Amino acid sequence: MRDFARHISLITLTLCGALATAHAQSEQLPAGTVPIETVTASYVRTPIADTPASVTVITAAELRRRGVSTIAQALATVPGLNVVQLGGPGAQTSVFIDGTNSEDVLVLRDGVPVNDPSVANGAFNFGNPGIGDIARIVVVRGPMSGLYGSGAIGGVINLISKRGHGAPHVDYDIAGGFPGQGEGSVTLSGRSGKFDYAITGSLIEQAGFDATARRLAVYAGHRDPFRYKLGAVNLGYTPIAGTRISVIVRARQTGSQYPDLGYPIFDDPYENSYDSNVFVRFGVKSHLFDNRLTTALDIAHVQDDRRYLTLFDPADPNQYAGDSGYRGDRTVIQWNNVVRLPDFGPLAGSDLVAGIESIHDTAIENLNENFFGFPYLASLDASQSTTAAHLGAQTTVARRLSVQGAIRADSVSGYGTVVTERGGLVLALPAIDTRLKASAGSGFLAPSLYDLHGIDSYGYHGNPNLHPEHSIGYRFGFETVLPAFGMADAVTLRMSYFHQDISNLFQYTSLPDGTSTEENVARARIHGVEAGIGFAPAPWLSGQIDYTRTIARDVATGAALLRRPENAGSLTVSIRPIPALSIEPAIRYVGRFSDYLYANSGYPAGIGLARPGTIANLAVNYRVSRALTLFAIGRNLTNSPFEPANGVQIPGQNFLFGLRGTIGG
Repeated sequence: MRDFARHISLITLTLCGALATAHAQSEQLPAGTVPIETVTASYVRTPIADTPASVTVITAAELRRRGVSTIAQALATVPGLNVVQLGGPGAQTSVFIDGTNSEDVLVLRDGVPVNDPSVANGAFNFGNPGIGDIARIVVVRGPMSGLYGSGAIGGVINLISKRGHGAPHVDYDIAGGFPGQGEGSVTLSGRSGKFDYAITGSLIEQAGFDATARRLAVYAGHRDPFRYKLGAVNLGYTPIAGTRISVIVRARQTGSQYPDLGYPIFDDPYENSYDSNVFVRFGVKSHLFDNRLTTALDIAHVQDDRRYLTLFDPADPNQYAGDSGYRGDRTVIQWNNVVRLPDFGPLAGSDLVAGIESIHDTAIENLNENFFGFPYLASLDASQSTTAAHLGAQTTVARRLSVQGAIRADSVSGYGTVVTERGGLVLALPAIDTRLKASAGSGFLAPSLYDLHGIDSYGYHGNPNLHPEHSIGYRFGFETVLPAFGMADAVTLRMSYFHQDISNLFQYTSLPDGTSTEENVARARIHGVEAGIGFAPAPWLSGQIDYTRTIARDVATGAALLRRPENAGSLTVSIRPIPALSIEPAIRYVGRFSDYLYANSGYPAGIGLARPGTIANLAVNYRVSRALTLFAIGRNLTNSPFEPANGVQIPGQNFLFGLRGTIGG
């Protein structure tokens, strides 16, 4: 009865006004608000100010000014996100949104879901991607399964590729620094007649730092090197006005080393990770009937291949060696449509959304590890298919109230159909330059292929009777613009409260016969506050202060969920004393969090509170001309020994110097 009431209440919210956020008129925006738009939050291009979801958009220009090289660095200061990197670039990196699990974050590449099905929990590794071919990153916080299906309990991160515009031109970045690092990226892009193109090549090489925490007795100073190579092509052809045929092909390879998180941690110089990824997408998008109908068909394939090779080291107290391989394949077909409706009475800017999606996943795992001469073997060779349909609409009522909602049904092979919903409202109060926002939604996470079918030599076997994890969450808050320093839009305030209940959590369980499996036994409750202050007291000075308070607990035991800091925040500032010079400091604070602890001896010490950390970065850019900008970047300036996962520390103090610019165009 409770589940029935939940569905009815959400469907009521969904249908009371329509699904998805409205296109606002320019006079609806608060004074000074830049009308940045997003498609990710509703499938319809909508100003962020009129989107009920909590959205952050990071552009390529911002990434370049801030000296960002990887996706993990780009996401570090996004409010509500905790980025946990088990070492330097290339190491396993998880993102937790609003206190939910790392596997509850759905990652899209140009709208295509790309989480690797061969990963045991289905989570995305944020340690590998660079930003060379990225035009912008869109982060949507809150349950989004009503739009995107499985895995979107915590939110969605959409990585959007560069596309060719204008006359042919080359964007380049070349840099080197110490200790032992160099990187470069070149993009040739433009448009010629009916053709557009963006071709990118990127390379990053680092001698690296030792990720083993310096406080541990086992610390030996072995560097963990990293190498990244990317080739990406985005080609488009417009046979007639309003229709574009596109092909995206990108191939990435990374290689890195990492410490052995064993009993004890061992500062191992021989643990190697090799990861390659190929992404191919073919798409056709048309704007028809005077833009009253937008229809898009996309067919994509993603292939991930990973190998973890550890050579035997006689000094290793764990006597560990291994050679394990993983391969995940995903094929996606999407057909999405947006119908623009004529204005009717108080309703304006109304859109209907409808689409279908088919996903087929295949995973192959061969885990081969050895401890003290005893082998540990695990294997998986399985597949799963999902067919989904979603409906939506959006409208603006009386030019003040934007209403959104969405409903989606996912039919997953093995356990039937899951229905999720999402709805939201934005009330504009232009007299006081304020917007009130509220949204609610349900979410689900399908069991991973390993959860369902995996086996190992220690008695683990997958549980094909697992049910999806389910969630229901809501968020409400406000955004307002205040005058100060003689300027009408000098200060922007925003604050929101978020709450989410997750049930049927997967949990490793030992069985009476001595074997083990996964069962739906756990529940979690998460709530918190996200607040921010944007300030621009002068034309040469602007910045943002963000703070997130997160309480994430196991309902049965009251224990804090691991690696969810209760307090986290960041400060980013842009200083432009002269037009050609920009100074971009950024400070991030991560408060104490519950984690598996390692004592200074290197041995496990049970669950407890890990230490907080503060990380300071600085980027300085001097624009000589359009073709040449000189830059200097300092990361972890205070050489903080912060451990995002206990026992593993962030890279130490490092500096990068280089030049970038645009030639041609």
